[in-house]
Amino acid sequence: MKPIEMVFKKLDLSRDDKTDLTFMGKEVIDEVRAFHKSFPQYECTPLRDLKHLAKHLGVASIMVKDESYRFGLNAFKVLGGAYAIGKYIASQLDVPISELPFQRLKSDEIKAVIGDVTFVTATDGNHGRGVAWAARELGQKAVVYMPKGSAEYRLNQILNEGAEASITELNYDDAVRLSDKTAKERGGVLVQDSSWPGYMDIPTWIMQGYATLMDEAIEQIETLGEQMPTHVFLQAGVGSFAGSMIGYLAARLGENKPVAVIVEPDEAACIFKSFKIGDGEPHHVTGFMPTMMAGLACGEPSLVAWGVLRDYAEVAVSCPDEVSAYGMRMLGNPLGDDEKVISGESGAVGVGLLGLLLSGNSEQRQLADQLGLDQNSRILFISTEGDTDPENYRKVVWEGINCLSK
Repeated sequence: MKPIEMVFKKLDLSRDDKTDLTFMGKEVIDEVRAFHKSFPQYECTPLRDLKHLAKHLGVASIMVKDESYRFGLNAFKVLGGAYAIGKYIASQLDVPISELPFQRLKSDEIKAVIGDVTFVTATDGNHGRGVAWAARELGQKAVVYMPKGSAEYRLNQILNEGAEASITELNYDDAVRLSDKTAKERGGVLVQDSSWPGYMDIPTWIMQGYATLMDEAIEQIETLGEQMPTHVFLQAGVGSFAGSMIGYLAARLGENKPVAVIVEPDEAACIFKSFKIGDGEPHHVTGFMPTMMAGLACGEPSLVAWGVLRDYAEVAVSCPDEVSAYGMRMLGNPLGDDEKVISGESGAVGVGLLGLLLSGNSEQRQLADQLGLDQNSRILFISTEGDTDPENYRKVVWEGINCLSK
């Protein structure tokens, strides 16, 4: 296995000019949560308390938020896409989104005012399916482009939601550029969690939409009477998911927020690269990014997310595919009466990393010590997807295949 690499951020976390987190404040999140609760499909996803795994690894607690139950779509991404679409429509109508619950959004009254809208996006699968589902539910159209190497199963899931969708010969970041071009040519709306100068509002809304799941998780932890986590392991592609989670936690908990560990595939580790260079600017990874962690195969950090990650995360870790495969097997084969979590390639990498750091070789144990992982650590993970590529999931969990290339 290629080595796990870790880099602590060089910038001063205590400085006064950090990114303003008002956009992730309580009033905003309450509005986001109310919007999601207006969906008939809404249910709070489970938070699994893996007591036996925690004891086995020698930490105080391990909790996993299982997003495979989200809206019947097997992944969390719909939270961001649906909220962004709702906010876009609200902006077109010039009314607060608090006055546009889901049933009103899909009404003939609203459709008569806004007309036909085509929402365009690039995706490895989960985000595109969420956008396609939301567009269909609202009587609108979606166009979805997928990067080279995307799973046919994920493409078919998007097609089944009624979208126009195809797998391109492009990498993810170039598929985003194609989506932007198509949206402009068709008079449509780009719905992307990547951001760049001139395209910031919709990515910000997507990040706000993701925050529902962390709001649920903190509420669940409080209901269980547990203490807040000391560490949170967060996957990053362009960084919008990780930025949303950290932004929420920093806005809510302040100095008491957990240590934020950003986890990426080594073939697409743009946040890791940016932390390693350490000049405060985002840096890109280019070319084809062959990793089975398809949802994280992104080479260009989102500008909206980067400000949060730069200012509020502590460390980034670059992981080979074998780390994710290990996490998938750990969650799929629980100890004792711990509950099973079916976690896909992009969902399980954090758990796999923890398992290797706490039970691996001396070099990996050294990394665990640097993170301050010990018997008092309370660790939170988000399993962002279920088996969204069932064939590869079976190969990993049943046959022991460790990465896409095998």
